[in-house]
Amino acid sequence: MFGRFRYNNNTFYGEVHDGKVASVEGSFMECELSDLEILPPSTPSKVVCVGLNYHDHAKELGLSVPDEPILFIKPPSSVIGQHGKIMCPKTSKRVDYEAELAIVIGKRCKNITYGRAYDVIAGFTCFNDVTARDLQQKDGQWTRSKSFDTFAPVGPFVVPVEDFNPEDASIVTRVNGEVMQDSNISNLIFDIPYLLEFISGIMTLEVGDIIATGTPPGVGELHPGDVVEVEIEGIGTLVNEVA
Repeated sequence: MFGRFRYNNNTFYGEVHDGKVASVEGSFMECELSDLEILPPSTPSKVVCVGLNYHDHAKELGLSVPDEPILFIKPPSSVIGQHGKIMCPKTSKRVDYEAELAIVIGKRCKNITYGRAYDVIAGFTCFNDVTARDLQQKDGQWTRSKSFDTFAPVGPFVVPVEDFNPEDASIVTRVNGEVMQDSNISNLIFDIPYLLEFISGIMTLEVGDIIATGTPPGVGELHPGDVVEVEIEGIGTLVNEVA
């Protein structure tokens, strides 16, 4: 797996193995993971999110399965990494977690066919689609509620395509150690290749762009002081504190 790190004010990409990080660009450098700041694993031009994309979530809400993916976008300014602080805005009285599998784009692409989808994916990571739920309900559309700074925690690392099976992996959310969401990525309504074909038919995807694939049932509220964890089998655990 690989990630993006900061050491002595230097930012670099590195491969993670046995608690060590080896740089993959420029002069060779190897560091202890514990000595590094873990940054968001990419610098996206946009974060494309998919709403209502789990069969068990649709069932929980009593909603019909959508005919096409429901899309919205988070700005790059919302992205934070491992151990970044989720900041609750003063304009919202309810902020929720939403655990998701994220796709990281590895090649600039447009109009990718279903069969070529994995050719443009760098890998997969964990994502938390933090949402000001009261503002989402008030506005009737999702831009404000999804776009606050710090509302897109992502990471900690990216697992390459060949090392992860997105058709069968558990996805779990814990808040202060208590399990709140527990499902499997096999419950996706629209699978990874379908999402790539659909989204790239609308917009050009740039290297580092992130696609968040939807959340399972069990979304709920966060409070200042909470620690929220998104764990995906085969990837790892994204940990953030609410401030």
